[in-house]
Amino acid sequence: MPDSPPTRPCLEGRAFDIVVIGGGINGIAIARECARAGARVLLLDQHDFASGTTSRATRIVHGGLRYLEHGDLALVRESLRERERLLAEKPHLVRPMRFTLALRNGVNHGVLRSKLAIRAGLWLYGRMRPATSPREPAAEQSLERLLETDSGWALFDYDDAQCEFPERLAAEWLLEAAGAGAVVRNHTRVLAVLRQAGCVCGVTVRDLLSGKECRIASRQVVNATGPWADSVIRDSGLNTGACLVGGVRGSHIVLRSFPGAPRSAIYAEAADRRPVFVIPWNEMLLVGTTEVPDGSDPACTKPEPAEIDYLLRAFNGLVPFRRATRENVVYAYSGIRPLPRVENLAPSSITRRHILYTHDFEGAAGLVSVVGGKLTTAASLARDCARLLKLRVPCRATMVAAGPPADGIENSLRQWARQVAVMAHITEAAAASIAEWHGRSAICIARMASAEPRMRRALCPHSEHIVAEAVNAFRYEYAVNAADALLRRVPVALSGCWSEDCTRTAVVRIGAVMGWTHERQEREIEAMETERNAFLVRLALTRPQSAAQQSRII
Repeated sequence: MPDSPPTRPCLEGRAFDIVVIGGGINGIAIARECARAGARVLLLDQHDFASGTTSRATRIVHGGLRYLEHGDLALVRESLRERERLLAEKPHLVRPMRFTLALRNGVNHGVLRSKLAIRAGLWLYGRMRPATSPREPAAEQSLERLLETDSGWALFDYDDAQCEFPERLAAEWLLEAAGAGAVVRNHTRVLAVLRQAGCVCGVTVRDLLSGKECRIASRQVVNATGPWADSVIRDSGLNTGACLVGGVRGSHIVLRSFPGAPRSAIYAEAADRRPVFVIPWNEMLLVGTTEVPDGSDPACTKPEPAEIDYLLRAFNGLVPFRRATRENVVYAYSGIRPLPRVENLAPSSITRRHILYTHDFEGAAGLVSVVGGKLTTAASLARDCARLLKLRVPCRATMVAAGPPADGIENSLRQWARQVAVMAHITEAAAASIAEWHGRSAICIARMASAEPRMRRALCPHSEHIVAEAVNAFRYEYAVNAADALLRRVPVALSGCWSEDCTRTAVVRIGAVMGWTHERQEREIEAMETERNAFLVRLALTRPQSAAQQSRII
């Protein structure tokens, strides 16, 4: 069980083999891999695990169909392999999803985007999947469908995957890292990487809960802070000559669903030929993304009004029978992609490969900075990093287990849901929601709920999720405050109907079990709402922009 904020011990005097700075999906994966290899690992995050780019992306696990156009077959092969591994290892969180590639008829897309080239590319995309990957029956593998021919779209089907809640994937990997021996600590800021005689010797940190500062010894440090990577380097007094990361803002809008809404994902081009996705998500529609160079503080990034209007136009071009307006937007959010910094190159042309940058020539041997990377290939990045740190890593590259049968995970979830419903004395619908987010761990949550009636209460009247899930987040998943629990470990606050009233109800019900005072509850509500409103932008505070302002996002 993680320490509660008042009692978690100071790390002063502790020594580790590796300190990983940054608790996003990449940092967690690296900590897990290094701990499994036998290293003494400390994982630190200045805010909360998965609170940065990990929770602000498009939430897909994909093989990189787009990379075929750039000829990066190796990255496509790696992405497909890692996608299949995630489908096999985390089937309750990573689910197959049918995608439709839509191209406008009568538009010159270039030779690489001709129908013949797309057929060939999709054939190659399918062939590059690991042999263990389950395939759709041939009768269902139509590469091209022309639906509603008067709509002017040529449609091509292919299969990829979705991770609706990467926050939950991060939480499960975090527990696996801790189970392998890693010490994990959120709300702890690294002030500087320490050096001696040209080598890393540790880090200075500040516990943001207690305010205490201390030095921690370590022979190696991994800077996996994503868009904050250059800040860590600067704060440590290193000079790389130029920034390693060129931050690119990706904004999304979340629309209310409607009768006839797409039930599978759509991958198309906007008017400026940038890719745009329309994806069923969380009983709503997720539309994204933009690509805007952004060097501002990643913690403060928000979608600009012009980006929202751009995404609405892209959606309306795809679904003309349902004209979405700003009133249909539930909320919008942005994240910063930590892409390699490349001058005079469009963001869409910058490689999505990860880069591991060593700082030996800057007087910091033992420091590695991670640049780039994505959800799909986080585990692969972690293996590469562990090898660079001279750890013995089992070769898992070809060890991709066959995924479950088409109905395998559904049967398992139904079975777990029945068990949870009986054990926790809750409805089967509520139990199914718990099983989908927690997999086999839902049984442990059910045991908690069976022992305490207050644990069985819904977090709010509009949710199937129960108090026991949030208490589990505090006791076992390193949640420190209500925002950690309700935005990430049990991300009910991402639902379309969540409001401040829901936050208040949830905090009061959690606090009753956790023994929080009224003052603590009020602080939690205020902090939770402040963070939620900074992350999920409601459009009442934004206004449409002029054509000149809108051109900034192209």
